[in-house]
Amino acid sequence: MGTYRQIFYQIVFGTKNREATIAEQHCEELYKYIWGIVKGNKCKLYRVNGIEDHIHIFSDLHPSVCLADYVKDIKVASSIWMKDSGMFPDFNGWQDGYGAFTYSIKQKDVIIEYVKNQKVHHKKESFYDEYKRLLEENGIEFDEKYLL
Repeated sequence: MGTYRQIFYQIVFGTKNREATIAEQHCEELYKYIWGIVKGNKCKLYRVNGIEDHIHIFSDLHPSVCLADYVKDIKVASSIWMKDSGMFPDFNGWQDGYGAFTYSIKQKDVIIEYVKNQKVHHKKESFYDEYKRLLEENGIEFDEKYLL
């Protein structure tokens, strides 16, 4: 019998100090680089998007991959690439933590659209408010001092 999986994650993390350091004109290059990291971890990318101070990655998770290692790989490799590329001169790194939220197959298309529409969405809701809402909607206890 083969190994089968259906583990959908929306992973969210911000820039260090929530600084607006992800230059919009180079987002596509960043997202393509992240796609390569995702594929290198035997995972499937469904959508990646964000704005100047954070990104959302909606992917599955291969059974052989630990979530913490997966996120660390994405953050470390993309951080090095962003600094070396010269396209993100103000980028100082990613925040230490991250949010990871699981979804069912029934929610897949809704989450893909949500991630796809980040730029429009954030005209109405700040990253801080969005992140707090995601934590609350997913029943995750948190200390507000770590959200600042």
